[in-house]
Amino acid sequence: MDWIQSLPLLPAVGILYCVILLRAGGTYALGRGAHRLADRGRVAEALRGPRVARAIAVVNRWGAPVVALSFLTIGFQTAANAAAGLTRMPLRRYLPALAIGGLAWAVVYATVGLAAIVLWAELFLASPWAAVALLLLVVAVVTGLVLRRRDRRVLPERS
Repeated sequence: MDWIQSLPLLPAVGILYCVILLRAGGTYALGRGAHRLADRGRVAEALRGPRVARAIAVVNRWGAPVVALSFLTIGFQTAANAAAGLTRMPLRRYLPALAIGGLAWAVVYATVGLAAIVLWAELFLASPWAAVALLLLVVAVVTGLVLRRRDRRVLPERS
């Protein structure tokens, strides 16, 4: 597996780190700005959702470590950053959490994500049909999991 050593790891981590700093920092800023608009229209609707409410509760309880660890999750990361902004977490606490969590996110995505893309590309070069079938399988599994999760929220619990 010589190709792993030739991957542009440091530039990938650097680019992804910049992306996450801008995206998560922007989400925090939007959450902070939305605090004033929380009682108006679509913004109020979005901020009253169960994910944001849960994230606000967790951020209020645990603070900056939750924000940092949220970068290792899928789906909770954006809610946690928005919650940090909505609850007006001080920048002196938020920025270190963003820096540490963002770096962890960038390293994970640059290593695992980049390796997965390269492996899929190699499969595509060897067998395009197998690569497309694998991609369709992944899309089907993810869609099934999302729909199953959504159905659990919609259906009332049975006693």
